[in-house]
Amino acid sequence: MRAVQKKRYRSPQGFTLIELLVVIAIIAILIGLLLPAVQKVREAAARMSCSNNLKQIGLAVHNYHDANGYLPPWGFDFNPAPPGNPLGPQTQGHAALTLILPYIEQGNILQAGNLQLSVLDPRNWPPNWGTNPAVTTRVKVYMCPSAPERDIDYAPYFVQQLGLPNAGPFRLGPSDYAPIRGYHSNFRNACAPTSPLPPSNGFNPGNDNGGAFGIKGLMTANGLTVGRISIVHLTDGSSNTLLVAESAGRHQVYARNRLTSAWALNASYFDYNATIQVRGFSNDGLFVDGGCCVINCTNGGDAAAYQMYSFHTGGMNALRGDGSVQFIRDSVAPAIVAALVSRNGQEVNVNID
Repeated sequence: MRAVQKKRYRSPQGFTLIELLVVIAIIAILIGLLLPAVQKVREAAARMSCSNNLKQIGLAVHNYHDANGYLPPWGFDFNPAPPGNPLGPQTQGHAALTLILPYIEQGNILQAGNLQLSVLDPRNWPPNWGTNPAVTTRVKVYMCPSAPERDIDYAPYFVQQLGLPNAGPFRLGPSDYAPIRGYHSNFRNACAPTSPLPPSNGFNPGNDNGGAFGIKGLMTANGLTVGRISIVHLTDGSSNTLLVAESAGRHQVYARNRLTSAWALNASYFDYNATIQVRGFSNDGLFVDGGCCVINCTNGGDAAAYQMYSFHTGGMNALRGDGSVQFIRDSVAPAIVAALVSRNGQEVNVNID
């Protein structure tokens, strides 16, 4: 008998080192090509979400207007100061973004506090500083997904400036959007000289900065007696007047998308000082009145007014008086910004394209 020979099977050959390196290189190239596209899609989605937030704010502002007969003031003071405040007579009232909370289905936040008391009353403060835990609420409609995550903590101000004992973090809900009060005369004189002078640049009740939310309100026993601006007062046309714009990223101060060493207090939707009064900045965004850079230069500002700023490429979203939202390029002429900001400057059919 013939011996049966067993066939020998050779194991399949693996990849050579060169083949493996080629495959890795191809994968790296594909990732390099796909990553920018993925980032663009992600940013486009974030920008759309940000725009939708402003549309919700616009609906809330109009519903407030329908219910009260006027726009919410950017902020108001009490006269006289509400009684019973352990800090003494505090007159500072509440902000526009606070007043419209019931119209974005966040009325529970106000129910936990008291609009008849000053915002500088511990009964409207978070624990351990006060008795209202609702003020820490992060309202999604007030937060742009393109802006960086951050913690809004007012404790340093109350400890260092007011001399109160440190009770730990003083956390409040953030906002990446701000009502537009108007523009400063320095901006008008240097960057938009054909625009009308704003009625006033002060911060006292009755003074007017020319924008849709230009007048600071005054709350008396008879209700709001100063600051009752209605849609009919937007004589430039509601579609030609900006109400709210992005002013994103505060407490941190950014200049040209770079984090600076500065720190800005007014970063919460409870703070009526978180408003926009347009100033011109140097091209690097570091020096107020140092040039005519207007949009995406800095989210900081001067005194209690901050600037139009977003983390989108090429511009920022803004809400018009008719409830529409438009992306405004950061290359737009300063005079066009002034025309859009003023409510009664007799500029109509403003074209930003």
